[in-house]
Amino acid sequence: MNSSPCASAYETELPRGAVVRTRAREPRPAQSARKVRPAEPTVAAVVRDQTGAAWSRARDLCTEGRVTVNGQRCLDPTLRVSPGAVVVVDQRAPKLRTGALPESAIVFLDRDVVVVDKPVGMLSIAYEPGDKDTLVDWTRILLRRMGRRGLLPELGVVHRLDKETSGLMVFARTLEAKRILAAQFRAHDIERVYHAIAHGAVAAKRVETHLITDRGDGIRGSYGHFRRPRGGIPPEAKRSVTHVRPIAPLAGAALVECRLETGRQHQIRIHMSELDHPLVGERVYIRDYAGRKIESMRPMLHARVLGFVHPRTGQRVSFEREAPDDFRAMIESLRLTRS
Repeated sequence: MNSSPCASAYETELPRGAVVRTRAREPRPAQSARKVRPAEPTVAAVVRDQTGAAWSRARDLCTEGRVTVNGQRCLDPTLRVSPGAVVVVDQRAPKLRTGALPESAIVFLDRDVVVVDKPVGMLSIAYEPGDKDTLVDWTRILLRRMGRRGLLPELGVVHRLDKETSGLMVFARTLEAKRILAAQFRAHDIERVYHAIAHGAVAAKRVETHLITDRGDGIRGSYGHFRRPRGGIPPEAKRSVTHVRPIAPLAGAALVECRLETGRQHQIRIHMSELDHPLVGERVYIRDYAGRKIESMRPMLHARVLGFVHPRTGQRVSFEREAPDDFRAMIESLRLTRS
């Protein structure tokens, strides 16, 4: 049975056969006109202009507590700056630790799994020794504070999201749950739907390629896309399938749905770029794009829907979370309005 959208932060137990979808607002349909709604610059954009820093560094300066707006510390890099506001950047100011995960980030919780809404800018797991500001670490700390220790000494990791990608992830809380979930990911039986903002007018398309770690110029890509293929598909290439569907046209861009049939590293970013529709905010896979680039502090990609077969009950469950503020603000800034 389908449950109604729930306002609570988490469920303590999974009802048999339940489908849980957290409250989500769909973007309003685009209006049929050509004007673009003007928008004040974000704090991160002002910091970037002042310092010449990359978007990621400009955002970090805000979240680290090193930026003030009109004398008040500003931790939100997406905040719009009104005309006349005074923005001060002090790169030597003490770093403010803000990595704690709010309880509202827990989308679902029972004795087998925990589904979490990953914020932008947080690593999924540690990539280097000493990395502690990760989703898996903060989730474990939050569960401990809630009195919900897992049966594993560490949460079981079965997939990941890029640092700059927001959205839903699942961790296992038992060895059996980890084994079953990992098998579903290997078999591509997981429901994964992303929302993205991509350059240009995007048409519906099924994309199937074979991804390789070096397409010929040092970055990931589809075999045969950058250079003429020689011989058969190399054995290390990974079959990758993305289903692209436009949702709403925007000024110079489009809001799109990307449904994964497989889940490879950077799959959506690569496929959209190879369609000549790189994501807004793309830094790596945009070098071949000749159109006008829309600036953003991160690739506009959000893991909106995550579904799987529950490892204990055997029932299929599905979860949904709307995109964060910076993603919605980008939609609003590009929304077509009446003339």
